[in-house]
Amino acid sequence: MALFSTAYWAPISYYQLAAQSDFVQIEQHEFYQKQSYRNRCTILTANGPLPLVVPILRPHHCIIRDVRIDYSKPWQKIHWRAIEAAYRSSAFFEEYHADIQRVYTQEIPFLFDLNTQLWALSQHLVGISFSWDVTNHFSRPSGRQDDYRFMIHPKEKRKPEGLALHPYFQVFAHKFGFVSDLSILDLIFNEGRVV
Repeated sequence: MALFSTAYWAPISYYQLAAQSDFVQIEQHEFYQKQSYRNRCTILTANGPLPLVVPILRPHHCIIRDVRIDYSKPWQKIHWRAIEAAYRSSAFFEEYHADIQRVYTQEIPFLFDLNTQLWALSQHLVGISFSWDVTNHFSRPSGRQDDYRFMIHPKEKRKPEGLALHPYFQVFAHKFGFVSDLSILDLIFNEGRVV
């Protein structure tokens, strides 16, 4: 069983590691961590990698399951415009944009619920399938090799063992070379179904 933190349009490494596991659990009882993939993703634009951050209402010491999204800012419009600008010329934009844009027309109150919806949608669009559920309680990190909750992080340069991210076509590779481990959105729009 592999253990992951929740993530907003998780990086490709999440899906690769999850696909190698017999069962996946998403942590819902940890405390929220700033500057992690829990509320951010990175896409590749004409100006280079761009982080997209979901604004949250953050009470002190809130578990991730109870973190609310802040809809007082037009973040959905900003994210969708950035995604559209980055990927409208990609090979699979026309095929997948309606499913993804639909996410940005809903006001889902909790970050965890939004991320869970994106996790399921991503699996469907990419064509990978694995069994998963959410945790019943928080367990402290024990050094297990398949506990990825704190290993995959925007500031963490080391990659988990068994992870081999292979280059694929990217719209702006001619400007920046191949940029590894972007949001699953990059793979969806550039490669489509991988299975």
